[in-house]
Amino acid sequence: MAQPLHNDDLLNSPLKLPCGAIIKNRLIKSAMSDSLADGEGNPTGTQIRLYERWSQGGIGLSIVGEVQVDAKYPENPGNLVLDKNSNKKALQALTSRAAINDAHIWPQLGHAGALAYQPLSQLKGPSHLKIGEFECSGMTEKEVSRLPDMYAKAAIIAQDTGFTGVQIHAGHGFLLSQFLSPLFNRRKDRYGGCIEDRSQIIVEIIEKIRLTVGRTFPIGIKMNSSDQLEGGLSQEDALEVVRILDKTSIDLIELSGGSYFPGAKSSSDSASGGPYFVDFAIKARSVTNIPLVVTGGFKTREQATNVLSSDTVDFVGLGRALILKPDLPKEWISGIGFIPHFPKFESPPHGGITAWYTMILTVIGNDKEIDVNLALLPAIQAYENRDKARITKWLAKYQ
Repeated sequence: MAQPLHNDDLLNSPLKLPCGAIIKNRLIKSAMSDSLADGEGNPTGTQIRLYERWSQGGIGLSIVGEVQVDAKYPENPGNLVLDKNSNKKALQALTSRAAINDAHIWPQLGHAGALAYQPLSQLKGPSHLKIGEFECSGMTEKEVSRLPDMYAKAAIIAQDTGFTGVQIHAGHGFLLSQFLSPLFNRRKDRYGGCIEDRSQIIVEIIEKIRLTVGRTFPIGIKMNSSDQLEGGLSQEDALEVVRILDKTSIDLIELSGGSYFPGAKSSSDSASGGPYFVDFAIKARSVTNIPLVVTGGFKTREQATNVLSSDTVDFVGLGRALILKPDLPKEWISGIGFIPHFPKFESPPHGGITAWYTMILTVIGNDKEIDVNLALLPAIQAYENRDKARITKWLAKYQ
């Protein structure tokens, strides 16, 4: 665990991860689904410029959200895919520009499982599940056993194309989060049952990735403190997951919460002030010395320095604040307490605010001025239309 820091040094202090890699400061651009790939799983110029702007803005680590290890189960058709069909030159263009100023750039390796984008996928999770209008089929044990190789192959592509680490996505209701959740995981084999068994596939994935990329390449993980769903992952079980991770070769644990399951409460759309998951981080710190990131609800420099000075966590994860102010790390590190203006929306539809912020990412990647007065409903429509326009391209490549 890192030594306590003086407030003036907190944000700009480097930290060495267990693998030996050094993150230059304590601010991380948490993974968000930017939906800026080309509809065939490859980076676009807009996406490359977006991550370059964050690296120019002083971030220590940027994590590219929802990078798929299996093109049959994407979160949406704007995701990157790391597989044998990847455009390695385009990936290298992304990493070379996203890693300037000694910034790290990691892909968030994911598999949407039962929450995959339905026009492109037959929904499949750990178990067959039917809740209201939602239904998914269950994976066979053979399908589950293939996951570690799938993640490891994606990780080696990441390493070979210039990414400086990887993050395993085990949060927000996607496949590995589904394995942790007793709501989704009702298996009777070695991958279901108690929390140790529900965590087994994640442990196997970590072990396979480590064997593939070597001991000096960073491997992080994002996990929920709870699913905020009745019957989902509880805080007690989540704490046990942290204990299990403490015995692996993981280098960084990012704590978040919530789920994109239809009708689930979204922490990021909450009207409460945040930060959201600091209380759980305090408990997690008591069971692991692995560096911790807490993400969700950070809006001010004071909030970031307070949680870091408490010696509870090692990094603060930022999302929407970095959309509204891409160079926010430079401002905060220099001592300027700039507070982004977070727009408020009346009675937004489910997922609507996320869609609005995603469209602002496109504006940033095109080097245009951010318009916080962008109307919500047109932004949602543009977001949905863009995804629909990519369906044909995705299906032509992957099916």
